[in-house]
Amino acid sequence: MHACRLQSNMRNWALRFTVAALGLFISFGMIIVPQAAAQSSREVKVPEFNVDPYWPKPLPDHWEPGQLGGVCIDSQNHVFVVNRRNLTKKQLLAADQAPPIIEFDSAGNVINSFGDPKVVPNGIHGCTTDAQGNLYVGGMKDGIIQKYSPKGKLLLQIGTRGVVDTSTGNLEAQAGGHGFMGRAMNSSHDSFFLPAAIAIDPTNGDIYVADGYGNTRVAVFNKEGHFLRQWGRQGSLAEEKAGVGGVFAQVVHCVTIGNDGLVYVCDRQGDRIEVFNKQGHFEKNIFLYTWINGPKGLPDQWGTAWWIGFSPDPAQKYMYVADGRNEQVHILDHATGQILASFGRGGHQVGEFTHCHTMAVDSKGNIYVAETGNGERVQKFTFVGYRTEEVPADAAKSSNEK
Repeated sequence: MHACRLQSNMRNWALRFTVAALGLFISFGMIIVPQAAAQSSREVKVPEFNVDPYWPKPLPDHWEPGQLGGVCIDSQNHVFVVNRRNLTKKQLLAADQAPPIIEFDSAGNVINSFGDPKVVPNGIHGCTTDAQGNLYVGGMKDGIIQKYSPKGKLLLQIGTRGVVDTSTGNLEAQAGGHGFMGRAMNSSHDSFFLPAAIAIDPTNGDIYVADGYGNTRVAVFNKEGHFLRQWGRQGSLAEEKAGVGGVFAQVVHCVTIGNDGLVYVCDRQGDRIEVFNKQGHFEKNIFLYTWINGPKGLPDQWGTAWWIGFSPDPAQKYMYVADGRNEQVHILDHATGQILASFGRGGHQVGEFTHCHTMAVDSKGNIYVAETGNGERVQKFTFVGYRTEEVPADAAKSSNEK
């Protein structure tokens, strides 16, 4: 089995000092800090993962997935991926489009598939499950979210396919109008503008929607699909650089509810995770400035905060963040927001990423990463235990402030 070794995330060291002040040396692509100039550090225990090159098993019936817009896991550790079915003409010479939604068992065998390509959201994006095993999906080229039973029956749809929350109300760009698909209204109680992600409140079934690629809000509905509340708006450049809560740079790319009852939202181009209570009160930021410009470079065209997962222990000691800008998964101390280690790199080999887009964590602590762009695959990273990592002692001070 090919090992995907965790690497210490040294970028946050580089952000603190200039090359001239420290005399940094470059060796094999790593930044080495001379011992005399190094800041104080501490040893921490971090999870370690090995990529499983044999997961999933080969797909049946000449299936080939296109871009995988999401991956999620149910209580049985079954893994679902949502497939955009966007193979090229060349790819279709040798393969068939895989179904929109594919279910694997924990061993990687296909055990179910469903979804009518003419019914599922356009640009299918993100998925999650609830305690009953129902599956929820959105679409970043549509205005709807959907709920399916474990067997694939459509149970609930909020919005109308092809209708979006804009000044024009449709998916067509308007010549001489407000640009692409019209002006975002950010206000509808029964539709969305390119929703990216969904989270389900385990206490009452409320539906939280990251809306998304067009709007810049979190919209909340009850389990029957009735609107309850919303928060969020487009932020100014000054607000983003200042880390103001409740505003977003561009794409509101993910939403997750932690065991602590807080709502974690990806401000993707803002390079941060914003944390709220369930009523939308801003609690804190978790910054992911993993490149040299930091807040000066905002909005970050690609962004570092793409998706979130947590370790399966009750306290969720570790937070995992998919960073599609740097093609890595970061391991954070959940309490402080400090990056402890990272794994992955850009590429097409096993354990590498091309558009490290979404992720999910099963009850055993294994991580699954789905790729869009030219990646078009899902990979499993098996949790194999812990290792000791040395990290800067005070790096968390700037990571976790209101």
